[in-house]
Parts: sequence; C-alpha cells; structure tokens
Amino acid sequence: MQQPLCMIALLIGWCAGLFSGAAALDGELSHNQRISSSHLGYDLQYRVYTPEGVENLANLPTLYLTDGQGYISSGQMPRVLDKEIKAGRVRPMVAVFVDPRDPDNLRNNRRNYQFFCNQDYLKFFVTELVPRISDDYPVSYSKQDRAVMGLSFGGLNAACFGLMAPSVFGAIGMQSPAIHPVPILRELYEKEDTRDIRIFFSLGKIRDNTEVGRDLKRILEMKGYDMHYVEVNASHTWRNWRPLLDDALQYFFPAQAAQAR
Repeated sequence: MQQPLCMIALLIGWCAGLFSGAAALDGELSHNQRISSSHLGYDLQYRVYTPEGVENLANLPTLYLTDGQGYISSGQMPRVLDKEIKAGRVRPMVAVFVDPRDPDNLRNNRRNYQFFCNQDYLKFFVTELVPRISDDYPVSYSKQDRAVMGLSFGGLNAACFGLMAPSVFGAIGMQSPAIHPVPILRELYEKEDTRDIRIFFSLGKIRDNTEVGRDLKRILEMKGYDMHYVEVNASHTWRNWRPLLDDALQYFFPAQAAQAR
C-alpha cells in the first residue's frame, strides 16, 4: 500500500501547486507580502513573480496586475510568464500580483472602491508600491519598462491610470474593461491630449461590455494611441482572458526590444 499512497500524496501536492499558480516554475512566485498604505488607510497584500536567475539580472521590466489573485489561480499567469520567457518571446520580467482583498478578511473585496479612478489608490501605487518594488527587486526605473493590467473593473482601473499617471506607467492592459462606473472616461480620452502610453485592449464578442468597449477603441484609434486590439468569440470569463495573456506579454515587453537597447 505504501507505493499507491505515495503516488496519491505526490498527486495532491502537484495539484495544490497547480492551483496556487506555482507548479513547476522556472521562476519563483513569492508568498503574500504585506504593505501598509497611508493613502488608503489600510494594509494590502501582493505576490511577486521573479524570473529564473533574477540574482544575475538588472533593469527588468515590471508588470503590475490588479485582481492579482485571479491572474494567479484562474489565469495561471506565472506559468505563462515562465513559458514565454523560456521560449525567448519576451524579456525576463518581474510581475506584481496585487490583491484588492482585505488580507485579514478575504471575503472583503475592496476592488469596487479601489478601481474607479480612485486618487488614493493611484497614490498608493505611485508613492508606496512602485517604490517598494524598486527597492526590493532589480527592476528598471524607466516608465517604458512598467505596465499595469487588469480585467473588467481592473481594466477600468488600467484606463484610469493611463490618464492619471502616464509618467509612471508606459503601458496599460485592459481586458474587457467595465467602464460604466466612470462614464466620463471615454469623454476624457477624447478631449484630453494623447498620453505617451501603449495600450493592450481585448474584448469578447458575447456580452462583454462590447459596444461600449468598441466605442472606446474608436476613440483611442482617433487619438492615435499605440494600441494592440483584439476581439475574441467569448464572454466575460477566463475563457476570454486566459488565452490572451501571452499576447499581452509579447506586446508589452517583446524580447527584440531588449536586443535593441
């Protein structure tokens, strides 16, 4: 009986790693790290992916992901990062998975407060989280090497950051942005000067804020933004978002950009 029991134990361990997003990584996914925000008045937590051999690397690009716990568990983003880096399609990078939930009560999700063009949330990123990551990891200080990405309301947050902090983030990723809580956003993108940012923008064709999203896409094209836009035959689910994660990474930080430096 010992051998079957050992096999079951190994399988359970493998599955646990799979669902945590950390199975068989070449890189490393940290445990939750806690940060206290004076601007928000409470603590948040985040996890950090670092590429293999990070101790010998410097000036790495950084991707910040809101709803980070979803990008780990449902999106399997650490595995996507491993695959794309190993294949030489993207530059080695640091990814910061920011959890909007109260670390002391995970049932309390603060995303509906944080993601709606919240000035205090922006200040948390710009003056607290980004400097912490810059101190703790060998990342580039250039805004061109820094991107922020989210889905649904997180996509709205990325759009907000694109207008509010273009000197900090050189790229934003919007997956199915649900922009209806801030309806003035489209008008602001249309009326204000074009920001110096690149945009990854994806939508599903089935009940995915599609018509409003297409109107925002039209505005961004009219304003001359550098944008990679894609529509898929899916709805507002991970069947839509997960298959596009490698596309986003390749758009943000392609390997050839490092060779051109």
